[in-house]
Amino acid sequence: MKTMRTVAMMLLLSMGVLVGCGGGDSTVVNYTATTGEELIDLKKAYDEGLLTEKEYNKRKEDILDRD
Repeated sequence: MKTMRTVAMMLLLSMGVLVGCGGGDSTVVNYTATTGEELIDLKKAYDEGLLTEKEYNKRKEDILDRD
């Protein structure tokens, strides 16, 4: 129980810190990954076993067909 309170307290404190970090004049930057970056990320996910070969090939085909 004490551990849960400690974790909850740390979470609340970190949220306060994150909220205060924005400044007031922060700028939102939109980033779009290149086709190559998407393919690299997809391959990493496949190599780590997060995708089946079928899913990998389908998503790879979808990425390449967009261009």
